[in-house]
Amino acid sequence: MYFVSDRNGWWNLYRWNGLQAEAVAPIAGECAAEPWELGYKSYDFLDDGRIVVAVQEGPRHRLVVVEPDGTVRPVDLPYTSIKPYLAVQGTTVALIGSSPTAAPQVSLVNLADAAPQVEVLARSEHAALDGACVSTPTELRVRVASGREVLALVYPPTGSAAAWRAPVIVRAHPGPTASCLLRLDWQAQFFTSRGFAVVDVDYLGSTGYGRVFRESLYGRWGLDDVDDCAAVAVHLLSTGRAVPGQVFIRGASAGGYSALHAVSQEGPFAAATAVSAIVDPERWALTVPRFQRAHAMRLRGGAGPVRAAAVQWPVLLIHGIGDEVAVVEDVRDLADELTSLGMAPEVLLLPDVGHYVASSRRAGAALEAELAHYRSVMAGAANDQPGCTAASGSR
Repeated sequence: MYFVSDRNGWWNLYRWNGLQAEAVAPIAGECAAEPWELGYKSYDFLDDGRIVVAVQEGPRHRLVVVEPDGTVRPVDLPYTSIKPYLAVQGTTVALIGSSPTAAPQVSLVNLADAAPQVEVLARSEHAALDGACVSTPTELRVRVASGREVLALVYPPTGSAAAWRAPVIVRAHPGPTASCLLRLDWQAQFFTSRGFAVVDVDYLGSTGYGRVFRESLYGRWGLDDVDDCAAVAVHLLSTGRAVPGQVFIRGASAGGYSALHAVSQEGPFAAATAVSAIVDPERWALTVPRFQRAHAMRLRGGAGPVRAAAVQWPVLLIHGIGDEVAVVEDVRDLADELTSLGMAPEVLLLPDVGHYVASSRRAGAALEAELAHYRSVMAGAANDQPGCTAASGSR
């Protein structure tokens, strides 16, 4: 019997031989995806006795083949991101792969020969944009106060010069044990094509860095993740990349929780966008799908629920009315409390939308609202400058 365990600090492949578990091929990488959905398959068996595995190392994926003697052989592919849906027939594996310049595509990889043969079966609905000019990210490593190193992917404004300087949107990924991925992201391109830089942060708790890193957020949620995002933003300000007063944070689901706590304290962020946000971890632990509840229970005990009285900067709340994971009532209550305190947020409630706004038919409206939110804050800050006579912004 084959199974995945992180007993060595990484999610690796093991087999039970009837007496004990033995490592199939120890790898300093994750041979499984963060378990936020059911039906994942990050490894499969070829007919000739080899095993094909998708391995995550930080924001990158690679495909490897494990030989019967345990030798690990990398497979040269044009992809940096591989979804955990491998399927094998004979010595061919079907996968969904993408890169910073290629949207997800379904491919067959023939592993019969030493040099793999790749056949693209289907391209995404964005294939017509494959030739478009896109912003490609660079990796940024920032050392935080505890001595840890935080990795971020920085997307500069599309077509910008090497010495670019721009408004910055820091994105806290969902999960919170998901991760930022090195792949073509059309939501990021939406903003980079409009003059913003977008920065994805693999804060403490992210998958791709081993069990210790991932579980260190337990009991610290809303604290260390926020500090890591803020540290990256401060670094961009100190190096002259980001424009003071034009640094924003956004996140969806657990990332929305991080974003709301980030503007509930002094820091580099001028405003936040929270999409499908978790507001109260205690309540979320009861509404999250059952197989995720043990994980949700371990995350609690950090910053606690988002409190309206603590929020200091403008907030945009985007939420699906049909969300059963992070219920809309929590967001409505937060909006009402903020309004009563004179900090009325912008609110966009989406009918017929559940927890995943980005994949809904309302995704475009959500992006336009987010863009308008940032531009409004930037205009308000400009109007607040000495010599301006226009009405001040909501800050």
